[in-house]
Amino acid sequence: MKKILKNDGFQSFIASIICILIGLLVGFIALLIIEPSGAVDGMLAIIKNFMGYSSDVARTKYFANTLVYTAPLLMCSLSILFSYKVGMFNIGAAGQYVVGVAAAIYAALILHWGWFACMLLAAAAGVIWAVIVGLLKAYCNVNEVISGIMLNWIGLYITNIVLGAAKMPSSPYTYSLAKYADSAVIPSIGLDKMFKSPYAGLALPLAILFAIVIWVVLDKTKLGYELKATGCNKNAAKYAGMAEKKNIVLTLAISGGLAGLGGAFLYLTDITQWFLGANSVPDMGFNGIAAAFLGGLNPIGTIFASYFLEHIMQGGSHLDLTTYCPEVSDMISAIIIYLCGFVGFMKYVMNKRRDTKKGGEE
Repeated sequence: MKKILKNDGFQSFIASIICILIGLLVGFIALLIIEPSGAVDGMLAIIKNFMGYSSDVARTKYFANTLVYTAPLLMCSLSILFSYKVGMFNIGAAGQYVVGVAAAIYAALILHWGWFACMLLAAAAGVIWAVIVGLLKAYCNVNEVISGIMLNWIGLYITNIVLGAAKMPSSPYTYSLAKYADSAVIPSIGLDKMFKSPYAGLALPLAILFAIVIWVVLDKTKLGYELKATGCNKNAAKYAGMAEKKNIVLTLAISGGLAGLGGAFLYLTDITQWFLGANSVPDMGFNGIAAAFLGGLNPIGTIFASYFLEHIMQGGSHLDLTTYCPEVSDMISAIIIYLCGFVGFMKYVMNKRRDTKKGGEE
C-alpha cells in the first residue's frame, strides 16, 4: 500500500479525481442557485450526456459524436503535454489548431485534395506556426507564452480571411465537405455503421495512436531524453553536447504539428463547419491544457481525460434550456482547468501527510 501511495501516477490519478469532484460540486451549487428544484436532474443530465436517451440508436449515435470531438481535444492535449514535458508551455496550441483548420478546409474546398493530403497540410501549418514561437524562444529569448498568445489571434484572423473563399453564399459558414469535397472527409473504416453516425471515423483511432507514439518518444528514446534534458536545463544540455536551440525549435514544431492535426481531425469529419464571424480563439486549444494536466501529464492518461472533459461539455446541451444555460458545463470544465494548476500542490500535500504519518509511527 505504501508503495502505491508513493507512486507518482497514482498520486496524479487521485489529484485528478479531486479536481473533477470539486468541479462537479461547484457546478451543482450553481444549478441550485439558479433553480433548486431541477438541480439534481440537471447535474445528472450533464453527467449522463448521451446515456440519457431512451433509444439505443440515439445513445450510440451521440456517444459517437462525443468521441468525434474527443479526437481533436486529445491532439491539443498531447501538444500541450509534449512541450510541457520539455520545459515549455505551449499556450499557442490554440493558434496552431486554428491554422490547421484553415489549411485542412482550404485544401479540401479550394484545392480539392484528398483527406490525407489535407491532414498533412494541416500538420505543416501547425508546425510552421509553432516554429515561429520556437525561433523567437531559442534565438531571441522571447517567452513562448507571450509570442504564443499573440499568434493565436493572428492565426484566427488569417483563418477567417483565408476561408472567406470557401464561404457558403448567404451564410457565415464554410461549405459542407460531405456535399462539395467528399474525398476530403476522413474515412469511416466501418465505424459510421457501428455507431450509427456518419461522422465516426479514423480520427479517434489515429489520435490514440499518436498518444502511444508520444509516450514511446518521450520515455523510451534518446530523442525524448535529450528534449527533456534541454527543457530541464538548456545550459547543462549545451555543455553535454546537445543542440539546445535546435531541440527547443524541434519540440515546438512537434507540438504545433499535433495541434494542427487536431484541427483537421475535427473539421475533416464534417460534423461542423468553420464560422467566419469567429472573433475569439476556439476553446479546443485551451481545453487541451486541462486534459493534459487532468491526465497527469501522461500521454495515456490524456486519452481518458480528454474523453471525460468532452463528455461533460457535450452533456451541457442536455440541460433543461428553459431553466438553465448549457454554459454550466463549460463552467465546470473551466473550474477543473483552474484546479489542475494545483495538482502539484495536492501531490505535495499527499507526500507531506504520508511522511508525517511515517515519522509518527517511528
